[in-house]
Amino acid sequence: MNFQARRKVYSLLMQVPAGKVVTYGQLANQAGVNPRVVGRLMRNNFLAPLVPCHRVIKGDLRSGGFQGKTRGEAVTRKKQLLAVEGVRFDERGKLLDKERLHRF
Repeated sequence: MNFQARRKVYSLLMQVPAGKVVTYGQLANQAGVNPRVVGRLMRNNFLAPLVPCHRVIKGDLRSGGFQGKTRGEAVTRKKQLLAVEGVRFDERGKLLDKERLHRF
């Protein structure tokens, strides 16, 4: 993994305040990398919680995976972390309030 890409993605993500989320695609576009690179960086985020990877969601506004898992306890934990910050999802797993999307 390119160190510059990691630094850029992590730096951008640290700008996303509590109570807001960003999509993999938004983060990738801002950093000038592929969304899959963002996914790999989030899965291997050794700087959590300083780098709040739980604030990255899928482009379809569903919560997406967490800690390399796409379901189960890890994803439940991600939703719990976001709920504490005021970010909620509907019964289908979609973001309820689009105002929670961070704009760079």
